[in-house]
Amino acid sequence: MNVVRCALLAGATWLGPTAAWAQAGEPDSVVYVLSAASQFEVKTGKAGLFGFAGHAHVIRARGVTGRIVYHPNAPAESRVEIVVPADSLEVLTPPDTAEIRKVTKAMRTEVLHVDEHPVISFASDSVTRTADGFQIQGRLTLAGQTRDVSCDIRAEVGADTLRATGGFSVKQTDYGIRPFRGGPAGTVRVADRVTFSFDVVGVRTPGP
Repeated sequence: MNVVRCALLAGATWLGPTAAWAQAGEPDSVVYVLSAASQFEVKTGKAGLFGFAGHAHVIRARGVTGRIVYHPNAPAESRVEIVVPADSLEVLTPPDTAEIRKVTKAMRTEVLHVDEHPVISFASDSVTRTADGFQIQGRLTLAGQTRDVSCDIRAEVGADTLRATGGFSVKQTDYGIRPFRGGPAGTVRVADRVTFSFDVVGVRTPGP
């Protein structure tokens, strides 16, 4: 969920350019601002977060902002900040119907309480190399609660853009969210754990 200020930055560190930039005397840090092409989703099974009435859902944020500060000579010092407006989350599947629009409204008002907690955010604390890319440790704020999360990512860095993909999972109850129960005799129940995924594009900004 966002969410999400999570897992984008470390992407910036999966690069071959690190050594080349150091030799070329590049600045200590490079700033990338997330573009409108960035995507942030929450995926649930039939018992997932926001999985009302037993449906499987894909929930996508219509707005994602943030920045990645990449240190070519010291990737571990890189950092990321991401903000997702909670009221930009929309249920995409099943296909748009009046019922799905009701689910979206219920998600915003009864689960996330967007009037009280208008943003989902992520701020990184550390970046570590892994065999497949990078791992980011950071703090996810969801429904007004902040908890530590770990996110694995892969990334590509070009001359002016950075792209990172990855994901992580959390438990609703860790953020004070009560898993949904409903349906006949309470037979529809949502699972506690849900999965966030992202595919973000950062555009390099001029200057330090």
